[in-house]
Amino acid sequence: MAEARAHRTLSIAEARTLPLGSRLTVEGTVSTPSGAFASSFFDAGFGMQDDRAGIYVSLQDDPHVVPGDRVRVTGVLADSFGLLVLLPDAAADVGRRGHERPPEARRVATGAVGEPTEGLLLAVRATITRAPIADDEFGFKLFVDDGSGELQIFVNLQTGIDVAALAAGQKVKITGFSSQFDTDYEIDPRFQQDVVALSPADSCEGNGR
Repeated sequence: MAEARAHRTLSIAEARTLPLGSRLTVEGTVSTPSGAFASSFFDAGFGMQDDRAGIYVSLQDDPHVVPGDRVRVTGVLADSFGLLVLLPDAAADVGRRGHERPPEARRVATGAVGEPTEGLLLAVRATITRAPIADDEFGFKLFVDDGSGELQIFVNLQTGIDVAALAAGQKVKITGFSSQFDTDYEIDPRFQQDVVALSPADSCEGNGR
């Protein structure tokens, strides 16, 4: 049955409902460049999403895709330390279908990041509750909270993001891939511009609270 599904393209939301081991094809737009999370994901994969849902595509060979690339991917659903991923057999299973406007991040509360947001590009505005600390050779982690619940932010080494100036009590806007490691949900920034220090006026603007 899983093989039969591979003959048509599914929405990513539909793909995410299928059992692990299902072989399927999805189409969407790249949100996270390939190789950005190599220090903790141990691959050269990338994030992609459509208008409803997102997923991480795990590959050992870098397909050299960037945000805005339109791709069609065939692979097998698998679990990677709690994160649902799509495993193509080879980089050739990632087909480029043009380039378009990169996905825009969805603004969410820190406490709303979880299984329903996994795979999507998100943005939060919050206060740093725990300053960045090194996580061995994997990268850096810090924690933020906008009053709705504390959220882990994980910064992979390959992104080159400088976290040295970030401190507890600072207001920030964080954009990144909604991920999961074991039982912890997190946001993984992709670029330096995904981590923005806010002034008090900026942090209140459009807060909706």
